[in-house]
Amino acid sequence: MSLSRRTFLQTTLTALPTATLAAAPEQNWPMFRGPGGRGVADGFPTSLTWNADPAGKASGVLWRAEVPGLGHSSPIIWGNRIFVATAVRLSGKAPLKIGQYGNNDAADDNDEQRWMVLCFDKKSGRRLWERTLHTAKPAASRHTKATHANTTISTDGKRLVACFGSEGLYCLDLNGKLLWRKDLGVINVSKYGIGWGFGSSPALYQDRIVLQCDDPSKPFIAAFNLADGKELWRVARTGDCERSWGTPLIHHDGARTHVVANGWPFIVAYDLTDGKELWRLRGGGDNPIPTPFVADGLIVVTNAHGGKAPLFAIRPTARGDISLAEGKTSNDAIVWCAPNGGSYISTPVVYGGYVYLANTNGVLRCFDFKTGEKMYEERLGADATCSASLTAADGKIYCPVEEGDVYVVKSSPKFEVLAKNAMGEPCLATPAISQGVLYFRTAASLIAIK
Repeated sequence: MSLSRRTFLQTTLTALPTATLAAAPEQNWPMFRGPGGRGVADGFPTSLTWNADPAGKASGVLWRAEVPGLGHSSPIIWGNRIFVATAVRLSGKAPLKIGQYGNNDAADDNDEQRWMVLCFDKKSGRRLWERTLHTAKPAASRHTKATHANTTISTDGKRLVACFGSEGLYCLDLNGKLLWRKDLGVINVSKYGIGWGFGSSPALYQDRIVLQCDDPSKPFIAAFNLADGKELWRVARTGDCERSWGTPLIHHDGARTHVVANGWPFIVAYDLTDGKELWRLRGGGDNPIPTPFVADGLIVVTNAHGGKAPLFAIRPTARGDISLAEGKTSNDAIVWCAPNGGSYISTPVVYGGYVYLANTNGVLRCFDFKTGEKMYEERLGADATCSASLTAADGKIYCPVEEGDVYVVKSSPKFEVLAKNAMGEPCLATPAISQGVLYFRTAASLIAIK
């Protein structure tokens, strides 16, 4: 660590007290986008302004910890621990290309890698342990904007589940002990002949893990036993989905437990018990990436690219083919649809009666969640490229952008940027929120903002 970085770290650690954390009740963030994948954590005040750029004067930073390698894996939190995954290239630095561009080349990053899980202390940022799970050359290439560790870990409070696609599925205890591992074979989620990288995080529900593995040559979704990794069922998605990167939603509606998988040409829901199809919906965007979630009793799912970008609000009672008739924006199963309201990479957030979506071109959209009426469509900034998913807390929407800033937008049907905060490094991972503290994973660091 350089002297300037060490000085910055020591300054931020001593500048702000942590006693308030110790006194506050526990607030876990156990998976991608937190509880239920909703991206919301209320109950505590959260920061509006800060400066986390090491090149400037630090303000509002509780701590900063370096994270080796390169990964878009978002941090998760259980109790007083933060967990994150990464891929460490053994020779040289892994390349990352950010911003808007039309380059479809694969990254020059197929040298030997070390896939790791790291654990940090939530209050101080001290690294508690690290575990190397796999060391090899990648079995599939990745896009220049992706990494070899895109997926986020999931936990039930006793076990950690990490999935790296072609590099396997792993289960550890919270102290880093490996409980079991499973080889999934090569999963090459490809387009234009390029393996763009595996992006679907594991979903947990009671004693089960669900993985969505949409390699165009053999797409499938499967359930595994959390205790030992035994495969319980597998459903081929050939014809239903050509490719996707979204994390599946698991939702119990009071009668059945749905597994909702974003995809193209179809979004499909399965019964968690046996994998039988419950409903299907013809989607729109041919690069499905956002993760479905439930808000106010409705299933929210969106996708984009290829000229279409629908945003759907779906009743969990849906059954059969619920695809919309040409020119229609609702039916018995779909409360409303905004045909051109969806997002490409970033998962939306529903907060305070409105749904917010950010796109790679820096445009933020807001819709009334009851009716689907558009409230606004505005640009965050001329240089803003949003790939991270949105989160919300304390009346604010947090929008990290690739260029290394976090926009804070007022939760309101009227567009108002409250602040633009420097992080000092590219931001493509989705932040975690716990007890009023924002935890950002940047290209090289884990940063706590209080």
